[in-house]
Amino acid sequence: MSLRPRSFQRIPVRTVRTAWAACPKGTPAMLVRDRLDVLFEDAEFAELYPCDGRPGFSPVQLALVSVLQFAENLSDRAAADAVRTRIDFTYALGLELEDPGFDYSVLSEFRARLAEGDAADRLLRVMLKRLVEAGLLKSGGRQRTDATHVMAAVRTLSRLELAGETLRAALEELAGADGDWLLPLIEPEWDKRYGRKIEIGKVPGGKAGVTALAETFGRDGQKILTAAWAPQAPPRLRVLPQVEILRQVWVHHYYWDTHGCLRWRDGHALPPAHLRFDSPYDTDAHYCVKRDTAWSGYRVHLTETCDTGRPEVVIHVATTTAPVQDGELTEQIHDDLADARLAPAEHVVDAAYITPAWIERARRVHGITLLGPVVPDHSHQAKSGGGFDKSAFTVDWDNQQATCPQGAVSREWGPLRISGHNYIQVKFAKADCLACPVRPQCTTSATRPRALALLPTRELHEIQTRNRLDQQTQDWQRRYAIRAGTEATLSQNIRTCGLRGTRYRGLARTHVQHILTALACNLTRVADWITEPTTTRRRSRRFHALCTAAAQA
Repeated sequence: MSLRPRSFQRIPVRTVRTAWAACPKGTPAMLVRDRLDVLFEDAEFAELYPCDGRPGFSPVQLALVSVLQFAENLSDRAAADAVRTRIDFTYALGLELEDPGFDYSVLSEFRARLAEGDAADRLLRVMLKRLVEAGLLKSGGRQRTDATHVMAAVRTLSRLELAGETLRAALEELAGADGDWLLPLIEPEWDKRYGRKIEIGKVPGGKAGVTALAETFGRDGQKILTAAWAPQAPPRLRVLPQVEILRQVWVHHYYWDTHGCLRWRDGHALPPAHLRFDSPYDTDAHYCVKRDTAWSGYRVHLTETCDTGRPEVVIHVATTTAPVQDGELTEQIHDDLADARLAPAEHVVDAAYITPAWIERARRVHGITLLGPVVPDHSHQAKSGGGFDKSAFTVDWDNQQATCPQGAVSREWGPLRISGHNYIQVKFAKADCLACPVRPQCTTSATRPRALALLPTRELHEIQTRNRLDQQTQDWQRRYAIRAGTEATLSQNIRTCGLRGTRYRGLARTHVQHILTALACNLTRVADWITEPTTTRRRSRRFHALCTAAAQA
């Protein structure tokens, strides 16, 4: 389909008259249309369409319908019906009352276009541009970020079910691609074993029974893989998606023993979660555990403004696989906001997004104050409250020495590597430590001297020390209290827009859903901000009034 740009700048008079007669107070769709005028324009989607071909539906309509769809958590069919039957949708789209709308399948085709490249992120940038032009958004100020888990749109499988279902999916694909090649390989019991969805409950025989069934799957799958990679096999079969997934799942969950037999891996011998698949139908969904929450799917990171006098809108969305930790997104979020000219003056985050190195980079590269709790000192000296923790030592970076609270000067200063991170190790003389009268407050070792692990530079060490002291003050806690508002944003999008579970498979399409969810959240919040707040008359509570009178008597 090609794009033939159209203008929806002017709303038909009959549509205006009918809409305001039916909805005299307006709806979010109507209020935002009046405040922001045309939210999207066809020219902004020109790169998504070829130059030739029959004209397609206007991407302006499809984009706005998609936003309204997610604002009310509608299905594609319900959203397409709303365009034909709801006057506020007709008003927001600038359509005639007699407009027949479009088939609901067009919405999924439009989302597929948004999943290519950065088309979805461009949609968010267009809305933010409109908000800036309307005076509802500006750079600087305060912003906050948080993440939540997103469940994949696939069935949760055990390892045994994963092996069986992966083989079944490969057999289904091979049967459709080249049934004549597959036919000689089929064994009599395969129809009963793989002819329907794999659902396995309790396996007789306990762990040995599970291993036996898994190795049966393994032998059957290896038979298919050996035949597919034989010289006489058609090469196109090897590149079929489900066949490649079968090969990788077998690498993850099976191994060859010393006798040349295929064996089922023990759970402790599996590759890391970010390398394994949890379903053959969504290879981007991975298993992850965060505190008490375990899930298979993705994470979404939402960054929103939190300035007074303006609506709180989502200005950045990042979607990752589940095992990607929150802190890995800090630098990307700052770089993206700076590119969009929406970098904050102060960015409020939780402990997962912050380290002294990221605080220093945010300030040096973008001039952003990164506010959040630095991980406290977990040494036993700090926890006891009466010991000499790291802050009790004076560090002389110029002379590469540290002085303990008793005046002893360190004797060693050198590099240290812990869990892939660089530190400076400082050691004191053994004789000084053994003769120290307050040794129990400094170390629990009976023979070794005290040693410190410092961050690799003076600036990072000072940032860590200063932030650990600041975050214990009431002033810092008052500043940081605004971060709690991001929980309301996540709750709103989970309860209203269905953010907790993805509707689609794959990271790219899931990110499109998250972008549309953020746009829907912004539309709702801008509409609420435009609307004059109404005072709700609360019902009097007679018992409470009686208790108050009794307390005053």
